[in-house]
Amino acid sequence: MIKVENIHKSYGTLEVLKGINLHIAEGEVVSIVGASGAGKTTLLQIIGTLEKADKGSVSIKGTDVSRLSGNELARFRNKHIGFVFQFHHLLPEFTALENICMPALIQGRTMKDVTPEAMKLLDFLNIKDRASHKPSELSGGEQQRVAVARALINRPSVILADEPSGNLDSVNAKELHQLFFDLRKQYNQTFIIVTHNEELAQMADRKILMKDGQSNEQ
Repeated sequence: MIKVENIHKSYGTLEVLKGINLHIAEGEVVSIVGASGAGKTTLLQIIGTLEKADKGSVSIKGTDVSRLSGNELARFRNKHIGFVFQFHHLLPEFTALENICMPALIQGRTMKDVTPEAMKLLDFLNIKDRASHKPSELSGGEQQRVAVARALINRPSVILADEPSGNLDSVNAKELHQLFFDLRKQYNQTFIIVTHNEELAQMADRKILMKDGQSNEQ
């Protein structure tokens, strides 16, 4: 479902990625691990179309995203890719429900149309009673669940998570990790997760080690 072929990326004279190749199947949960500076986040951003590779290609569901123009790329990203970051990046002036709906509104849907789907996600994530609360009124774990729901609202082909539990305590981290696998079971959701959390890395179907600009399956 996702093909990463011969990806190279440099920043100035620093070669960060040196010919990365990955194939990820639909419904697979893959973790990417490695020391800080190994290129994990750079690879994730290239897969997520937030960065462009110097060489190589990324294909998602048969579309070579490397060949898409700016507007095409934005539309593709909005429809097919969900993001979950260490810091939730929720908009503080909007409620949990409104934050979740935002990607669908950008797609051109109406609040009335998308609200039932958002509420269904809130219910699945056990935070339905927090729908009208703003981020400042939510715990860290609740904020991250809202961020996960926001990533899911457009039913993306893949969710890319960058240190998703890095800002959570151990209890909330465990709950979030289990949630990913519950979502895979419920929606056949594909996940690529960059993490330093060894427990989460080991739970994945496959673990990819990034080292010296290369990737090796563990």
